[in-house]
Amino acid sequence: MLEVKGLTKTFGKLIAVDNMSFTIPDGQILGLIGQNGAGKTTTFRLILRFLTEDRGEVLWNGEKLTNEDYNLIGYLPEERGLYPKISIEEQIYYFAKLRGKSKQEIKPLIDFWMDKFQVKGKKTDKIKSLSKGNQQKVQLICTLIHQPKLVILDEPFSGLDPVNAELLKQGIIDLKKEGSCVIFSTHRMEHVEEICDELIMLKNGEMVLNGTIKAIRESFGRKKLYLECPLSLQEVQELPGVKQVSFAPEGGYLLQLEDEQFGPEIFEMVTKNGYIPTFSQQPPSIEEIFKMKAGDHHE
Repeated sequence: MLEVKGLTKTFGKLIAVDNMSFTIPDGQILGLIGQNGAGKTTTFRLILRFLTEDRGEVLWNGEKLTNEDYNLIGYLPEERGLYPKISIEEQIYYFAKLRGKSKQEIKPLIDFWMDKFQVKGKKTDKIKSLSKGNQQKVQLICTLIHQPKLVILDEPFSGLDPVNAELLKQGIIDLKKEGSCVIFSTHRMEHVEEICDELIMLKNGEMVLNGTIKAIRESFGRKKLYLECPLSLQEVQELPGVKQVSFAPEGGYLLQLEDEQFGPEIFEMVTKNGYIPTFSQQPPSIEEIFKMKAGDHHE
């Protein structure tokens, strides 16, 4: 279990991370989101002791991290760092050795991991001969080959096509099943919603959202209503509590309500003549919430 308590880091007058606290139990995934410069990478570097905090502490299973504990961490930085003139297997051996693993321990695992992430190439191929996507997958293997208990991934989906992004997403889910603590940053909100147990959003180094995906979404109210019914646009606009109406791309209407409590009344009115194809009252998506909070100057 990873615990971050009151973590604070400043650079001159800039507050990069402001009194951050969170816990990641074993077998849980935490998503860290925020605009560029919000403090995500600084948070990772503080956990890894690449930077020294001004205040606060980072604990692993209730104790301060030791040098030995850092061999249990897998870290994928945002800036990729592979050696282009050496082979895939040599690259993997090198990073595994940095984590205290021998070549004999790692050699039987390489084929499994290359197959798992569908790396196109042979173990003896040089890194520079691989596509950008396959280089990224090799770096991910280097991050995970020593079977870390804590995994930190900084923008792991960056530059991946949908197929490879799905492979990575499944890889993160597998880490959770194996009991690892996982924390990752991303600008891909759909991945946050699909795989995270908890979410933190940073703005100017400060936590502005913290909780489960469901709890965060529900806290904004179910003010979004998707409606398929025989009413005209004008009739829909005149329904009680309707703030805004637009045509949904898939057909029907998308309504923004003043308050979620208008939902039952609207339902009674639009179904008074019987069946309608769709009535779906929803909270905003994480992407919509991100845009709201990123543009909010009154927090």
